[in-house]
Amino acid sequence: MAVVPRQSRDEEKKPPGRNYITPAGFRKLQTEFEELRFKTRREVVQKLAEAAAEGDRSENAEYIYRKKQLREIDRRIRFLVRRMSLAEVIDPRQHSGDRIRFGVIVTLEDEAGKRVRYQIVGEDESEPREGKISWSSPLGRALVGKEVGDVATLRVASGERELSIEAIEIPGQLGGDGGVDDASVIAAAKAAAEAALAEQGAAGDDAEDDDYQAEPEPMAQRG
Repeated sequence: MAVVPRQSRDEEKKPPGRNYITPAGFRKLQTEFEELRFKTRREVVQKLAEAAAEGDRSENAEYIYRKKQLREIDRRIRFLVRRMSLAEVIDPRQHSGDRIRFGVIVTLEDEAGKRVRYQIVGEDESEPREGKISWSSPLGRALVGKEVGDVATLRVASGERELSIEAIEIPGQLGGDGGVDDASVIAAAKAAAEAALAEQGAAGDDAEDDDYQAEPEPMAQRG
């Protein structure tokens, strides 16, 4: 069963901003949503129903655990729907020019001659250990707009760090063929997320009372 990332209330309720994301990043959100919504949630609902049938729910550890697990899944689903509905999908292959833009891969060299490569991506796909940094991070902001030969200055705890831009690459394929079909699938998924978000709007997404029920599900079933 998939592990549901823990999410704070502050994160869930933070004001919406521009959610720039690559096509590959969007599809990653979509895949997680579909896994949770159409597989993991159904499995937990079934286990919750089985636990509920055992009798006294107030003393039923399995029922209490599954109810909590279902709430976490639903919260994550709502988060994913919000992020997909806000997404501005940008394909870096459409970029032109020699400056660093969203989605490109940058090779940097520090004062000691050490080289690193980073792709500038969205907040929801940032994985520094995998060479992906957010465009809104301090390093991302320091790099955007620069070109090969420029030096980016990054403020760190010990002072300032200078990084020279050695190369800029535009990724070839980002998890799909990038054609019309790819774009239409993303557009359809985004429209579905927007519709689901509208459905949830007046339903009291944050209700977590003691009478929480496994059904009806928080989103209309699709597909």
